[in-house]
Amino acid sequence: MRYLILPLLLAACAPVAQPPDPRPAPADPGACGAEARQSLIGAPATALERELILGQVRILRPGDLATMDFVPERINFEIDAMERITRIYCG
Repeated sequence: MRYLILPLLLAACAPVAQPPDPRPAPADPGACGAEARQSLIGAPATALERELILGQVRILRPGDLATMDFVPERINFEIDAMERITRIYCG
C-alpha cells in the first residue's frame, strides 16, 4: 500500500501545463487604419458617423457578443457604457 502512495504524491507535485491563450496575437495597428484613428479615443461614439471608413468595421459595446475570428483588415471600435470610444484596434 505504501508503494502506491509515493507515486500519487509525486504526481500531485508535477507542474500543470497552462492552456494556450485563446486571444489572437495583436495585429499591426496600421494594417486596418486603427493607428491613424487613435485620436478618436475618448470621443463620443457619434464621432464615428463623421468618419469615412472603407472596409470592414466592428463596433463593440458592453455586453455585445463578438466572434473570435481574426480579420487583420477589420477595424474594431470598443465603446463604453458612457458611449465613448475606449479602444481602436485591428482584428
